[in-house]
Amino acid sequence: MLAILRKEINSFFSSSIGYLVIAIFLILNGLFLWFFKSEFNIFNYGFADLTPFFTLAPWIFIFLIPAITMRSFSEEKRLGTLELLLTKPISGWHIVLGKYFGAFVLILIALIPTLLYVYTVWILGNPEGNLDVGSTLGSYFGLLFLIAAYTSIGVFTSTLSQNQIVAFIAAVFICFLLYFGFEGIANADVFGDFNNTIEKIGMKAHFDSIARGVIDTRDVIYFLSVTIFFLFLTVLQLKKR
Repeated sequence: MLAILRKEINSFFSSSIGYLVIAIFLILNGLFLWFFKSEFNIFNYGFADLTPFFTLAPWIFIFLIPAITMRSFSEEKRLGTLELLLTKPISGWHIVLGKYFGAFVLILIALIPTLLYVYTVWILGNPEGNLDVGSTLGSYFGLLFLIAAYTSIGVFTSTLSQNQIVAFIAAVFICFLLYFGFEGIANADVFGDFNNTIEKIGMKAHFDSIARGVIDTRDVIYFLSVTIFFLFLTVLQLKKR
């Protein structure tokens, strides 16, 4: 697994993919948070916290993470190297986890520079340091769980086709459905008393809960379950080959 993990990370940074992903994530966040006049602009927000960032980041990740993971197995299929990889004395779980953690580490590297936003808001607060640290830490933990789930979905969809565009679109659709789709259905008030249950099927309700600064085991179990479920589906797809 470690060999595959190193191979994935090296492949990201030996080409322009890794640098491009990090640059796009930071530039998009920087533009929306500090330059564009919008609801996400921290100067216009009027409060010394990073709520705009934690509102915006999940939507950027919906497109960014599938763009990273779409090549995980699709590229192996296209090049005909997947069969060679499967003949190696390594289990399907090790192959999948190596690919998964390779993409996860890259996103984590892209997230680390955003700690500068925390320092900036801390300095800009009136008085200085007027920042809800508990909520900020909770939101970062929520993002980590969200990234873990998105990445598992992206790795899974990359096994469905050797066409990377198909894998990308499928991952974006599933991520969007799980993050916002169920909340949208609940907000439509179609199912009456079951609306609250339907909302909790989606990721956004659990992400918002963690972002309040209280780590509830139910939210943690939810994200771990989603992540493991899609990794399990990925292993099943490989076994079919």
